[in-house]
Parts: sequence; C-alpha cells; structure tokens
Amino acid sequence: MVERLRQHRERTRAQNCPPSIQAFKNLPIVLANILILFAGTVALLQTYPHFTTSELAPDLPPEDSAPADPAADTDIPSPLQAPIEDTAPPPILTFRPPSSPPVPHSPTLAPSHSPTPQPVSVLYRKLAGIPVYIATIDLKDPETFLHIGLAKNASQANSARSTQGDEPFVHLVRRNRAALTLSGTFFSMDRQKRVMGNLVAGGQFLKFSPWENYGTTLGLRVGNQPEMITARVQGKPRWQDHWFSLTAGPRLLSRGKLWINPKKEGFTDRAVMGSAIRSAIGFPKSGHKLLHVTFLKPVSLKREAEIMRYLGCYEAMNLDGGTSLAIAKGNRILKSPGRNLTNVITVYDTHFPAPKHLKVSWYGFQNSDILAFKDASNPQ
Repeated sequence: MVERLRQHRERTRAQNCPPSIQAFKNLPIVLANILILFAGTVALLQTYPHFTTSELAPDLPPEDSAPADPAADTDIPSPLQAPIEDTAPPPILTFRPPSSPPVPHSPTLAPSHSPTPQPVSVLYRKLAGIPVYIATIDLKDPETFLHIGLAKNASQANSARSTQGDEPFVHLVRRNRAALTLSGTFFSMDRQKRVMGNLVAGGQFLKFSPWENYGTTLGLRVGNQPEMITARVQGKPRWQDHWFSLTAGPRLLSRGKLWINPKKEGFTDRAVMGSAIRSAIGFPKSGHKLLHVTFLKPVSLKREAEIMRYLGCYEAMNLDGGTSLAIAKGNRILKSPGRNLTNVITVYDTHFPAPKHLKVSWYGFQNSDILAFKDASNPQ
C-alpha cells in the first residue's frame, strides 16, 4: 500500500510540472538531435561537388589590363564557352500600342533566305560581371527588315540646313511599332541636333554629304549582306549600294582582331574614348546575322571590343551610348535614355512585320541592283 501511494504521488507531481520545467528536462535530447543533424549535413556537403566563381567563369582580361596589340592578341573563347550567367533583368516599362489592322504580306515582297523565320531575340545576361542585353538579328530571315526612325517622323535627318529637333524615346517606339528599337548614331547637342554621318534607309538617303569621311559605317547591300568600312582607312563607302547604312564608331573589330583607333577615325571627344555605358553592333564572318549588345555598366572601348569578339563577331563598331543609350523589344522598353533622341534603329520581324511600303521598297532595291549588275556585265 505504501509503495502504491508513493507511485501515485510521483505521477501526480509529473502531471502538475510546469511546461517550462518539462521542456528544460527534454532540452538535452533536443540538442543531441540538432548536433546529429548538423554533422550529417556537413558530411553530405563535403561529398557534393562544388565550384568557385573563378572555376565557372575564367572570363575576359581585367578592365585595367594593358592596351591590346592586335598583332599579338590572344584568342578569346568561342561564344559557346562564354561565361554567361542568368540573372533577373532590370524593371521594364510596358505600354499598349494603339490597335491597327495587320499589314498584309505578299510572299513576293521578300526573298526566300531561310525556310523558317527567325524572329529577333533579346537576352539579358552577365558577361564577366557586366550586365548586357544581347539582341540577335537573323539577316537570312525573309521577314527581317532594318530601318531608321527619325524624330517627329521626319523625312530627312537633322543637318546644318534643317532640323526637326528630337523626341522622347517612348514616342519613337510607339510610332515605329518594331520588334527592336535601338539608339542609333551620334547627334550634336546644339539647337540643330545635327546627326553624325550619312544615313540610308529603305534604299534612300536620309542624310548625305559627299565630304563625310570620318567614323565607321555599317551598310547592308543586296540580299542583306553586311559590310563595315572605316572611311579614313579604307576609303569612303559606296553609300548608293546600301539598302541600310549608318555611320558611328569608333570601330572595335576588323577581320576578327581588336582595332581601336578613335583619333585616326576623327574622334576627339573624351566621352567617346573614356569609360561609359555603351552599345555596339557587329556580325560574324558568315555575315548571316547581326549582334547588338547594350552594356548597362560603364566599359572602355577595349573591353567593349573584347566582349563583341567573345560573342563571335568578326567586325564590330561602337554606337551611340551614354545618356542616349536605349533599347526596346516590341512595346517593352528595357532601357530608357536620359534624354530625347533624334534617330533610332528599328528592326522588324515576323511578329512585328515591317510596313508594306518598306517591303515593296526592299524588293525594288534588290531587283534594280540585279538589273544594273546585268547591264554592266553585258554591255550592248
């Protein structure tokens, strides 16, 4: 009987024990379980393969490396080996364009370059720690058309004789309704807002002066064949042979080698030759596509050239940047400029078709050039 009473008192005491005291009694067991779990996690991590940042991205030379010597320049890995890391893109501005009936398309208005249309693509990446937008333009796609949009829908670019001023980038995007809208070439900051160099769009001059002899010109010939010419080194381009032509610079790549000589091209502005947020355009040796890169972090011309070659470009040149830097994919503005612009590059594809008049003009340019070639090769 005494033993039963003792056991009953112990059970009653345990049931009436405060929760905090009961938890304290179980604390050694909890801590032991935590230590066992931690030891197991450490052992698992030690057996799991891991990599350092340097192992994953043996990237480009450091920014402050010595100036490149084109003759002694070493090869940069191919685009497939480029250190690219996915990151979340910056915020974008989206607007709803005004509705309008679709532009009818006739198969005869564009040549049969490739069996499957390849629309414009834009990727946000980091290359060697530099955030960029990489736009790929398939020049062999029959729905690809490049054009130049001017402020306030002007028919001629600003010059010393006449000007239409500038315009907010969002207005240019809305009006042109292109797959890709990019900041184009340089312009003066005075009241005239004069556009640099000669411009050709739709096979017609938007600005022309026979005395233009500075900078580097990107031109598209018959069949969307690209060429890049530095006037003071290679002679003036044959602008009349271009369906699309834009002059900017400095040049970054020539025949796959770094070629950076701003003063030889006629550039004297320190802002061009220093470090800035930039944009560049180029093409591989095949000439089948254009690569446009928007640099969202300040880079030098040398660094810009290295990255363009890193992406597979054989020829490349610098475009307008700084506070003019802008890019829009369709109706989404990915990077807004810090000022109004006078000109933009517009690219159309199968999702954002070119205006009918541009397609008709392109087709006429191809035929007229072919006829002229035949006449020249078969004199009467």
